[in-house]
Amino acid sequence: MRRSLKLAAVVLSGSLGIASLAACGAKSTDDKSSAGAGASGFKVGMAYDIGGRGDQSFNDSAARGLDKAKNELGATVNEAEAKSGESESDREQRLKSLVTSGFNPIIAVGFAYQDAVDKVAAENPNVNFAIIDSAAADQPKNVTSLTFSEEQGSYLAGVAAASKSKNNHIGFIGGVQSELIKKFEAGYTAGAKSVNSGITIEVTYLSTPPDTSGFADPGKGKQAAQGQLDKGADVIYSAAGSSGTGAIEAVSTAAGDKSDKWAIGVDSDQAKQPALERYKTHILTSMVKNVDTAVFTYIKSAKDGNVLTGVKNFDLKEGGVSLAVTGGYIDDLKAKLDAATQQITSGQTTVPTAP
Repeated sequence: MRRSLKLAAVVLSGSLGIASLAACGAKSTDDKSSAGAGASGFKVGMAYDIGGRGDQSFNDSAARGLDKAKNELGATVNEAEAKSGESESDREQRLKSLVTSGFNPIIAVGFAYQDAVDKVAAENPNVNFAIIDSAAADQPKNVTSLTFSEEQGSYLAGVAAASKSKNNHIGFIGGVQSELIKKFEAGYTAGAKSVNSGITIEVTYLSTPPDTSGFADPGKGKQAAQGQLDKGADVIYSAAGSSGTGAIEAVSTAAGDKSDKWAIGVDSDQAKQPALERYKTHILTSMVKNVDTAVFTYIKSAKDGNVLTGVKNFDLKEGGVSLAVTGGYIDDLKAKLDAATQQITSGQTTVPTAP
């Protein structure tokens, strides 16, 4: 990575927190501005990671927080889209354009923005910035980090996966082999092994920094999932932005009309995503990072004149991460998952942040 990032855990959100750069295909970098009811001079800018609105995952969760600020706080908002293969200067220019247009605060979605945020924030000390899924020790004082305890939510996903696996064989797919996504892997593995210490866990990463295409390639996600299915994995968790939709498709296709193979979604409750409607009966659960909560909390603090500063982490105890229950497929695991949650929130269980 371009430099060592101190990644605290919310999740969000990850991340996929990005580091998380969650991702879909390339989109236009054109800005889109709109005003909420009763809009005043309060102008909020958001620079999305690759995928932007419509990624069914990380960026969409951030967008929900922005929409809430628009509707409930009367904010005028501007959304700037990223594109695949962009350079550091592209990210810097996106943030500078928001500053020039009078937006304050400005929220950068994903760890890939850390260097750009640091530079532009230092040049504009009177503008408040937030970055999701990243925290650098030397970032300017006008930068707030919104981070998540992805490893804690992923631990619960691992408990669910190991409990549902008939083959004692599960899988993990990471979009980009970064420190952030390794937190998902570490938590998932620890949770699964707490149920079955001898379980087999396949691990596949789709790309390595600086290549971030692993967050934006459903085809790669589908291929990786198929490879794990062929090896015998019957529950697959993807922390890979829009690439994870390909993994969900592969699992659903392999399962057909049976309930012997499961996908686990990430960041948003993916069983509720319209684009994934046809696969929802094979989505066991999703590890939800409440990025929307973090985004709205930050924007409201700015509107109230008492902007959050430093690192604000959203963990399992605060509801920053959780497991979705759509479909009722993990209802039979409630007692086990509640016990695991209590052990984490009480400090009895410390979830690792590295594999």
